[in-house]
Amino acid sequence: MSLSTERDHITITFASAETMVRTFGPQDLLLRILDGLYPDLTVSVRGEDLDVEGPAPDVQQARQVIEDLHGLARRGTSITPEVIEQVSSLVRGGSGAQASGLLSASILSSRGRKIRPKTANQQHYVESIDQNTITFGLGPAGTGKTYLAMAKAVQALQAKEVNRIILTRPAVEAGERLGYLPGSLSEKIDPYLRPLYDALHDMVEPESIPRLMADGTIEVAPLAYMRGRTLNDAFIILDEAQNTTVEQMKMFLTRLGFGSHMVVTGDTSQVDLPRGTNSGLAQSVSILEGVEDIAVIRLQSADVVRHRLVSRIVDAYENAGGRTDGH
Repeated sequence: MSLSTERDHITITFASAETMVRTFGPQDLLLRILDGLYPDLTVSVRGEDLDVEGPAPDVQQARQVIEDLHGLARRGTSITPEVIEQVSSLVRGGSGAQASGLLSASILSSRGRKIRPKTANQQHYVESIDQNTITFGLGPAGTGKTYLAMAKAVQALQAKEVNRIILTRPAVEAGERLGYLPGSLSEKIDPYLRPLYDALHDMVEPESIPRLMADGTIEVAPLAYMRGRTLNDAFIILDEAQNTTVEQMKMFLTRLGFGSHMVVTGDTSQVDLPRGTNSGLAQSVSILEGVEDIAVIRLQSADVVRHRLVSRIVDAYENAGGRTDGH
């Protein structure tokens, strides 16, 4: 692909019509997305040339989007609507030439599927996990904060950087209501831990999970089970941390042992604690942000990587001031 530029105009020439078609995605979706993102641009196709004209900043961003998608297409990546939206989001977020490299670099490959950051903010989160002993990942549902942390945990275990993975959650309402549930204690707490099991099954061969749990290589347990322990050579994830009390959060953070990493995830806007109980997550972030070797990463609705409607739902609730009472 060759590139020539003038003031507010570029012409991108593709090596073949086939390359151009692969880059544009199904039904020339890329052109329609660019038209929506940059309404002041004029984008036209002449044979194997793509002309882009308009305000210089928009032209440069559009060029970066096209070049990144072209690079992905050449490496065999299918240019789906999701990939186009992810690259566009990365470029508009200031990631520049990192976009194609970001989307092609995976943390794990599991059962034919790559697990990787899909937004610039997610990439920052993953890098912070690598660079810090404790990382707080804050954000709404669907931003990948727990899923990416678990992928990093499995990666660290496979690389023998840690000896075990510990996944934990507070069992909210574990007091009086838990007592009325049928079954053993493990059966009673299982519903609280089920989301962690589900993610684990995406990343580890399901038939090996019972063995790994039996020998203690992977532990999934409620937060109360962490009390009195020192966790060495482990990758520890505390999920739904907004539902910890102040005392529980302090207890958890002081379990940190040598050679370990901790990731604490949660959404401070979705606290399920009894009225009048302070969230340990909110307080710990307030106290610890800025402390060396501790990172606080805030993911936003733009980082939601579930169905595209989820981010719109998150934004709608935020714009409504968090009201859920129907008024």
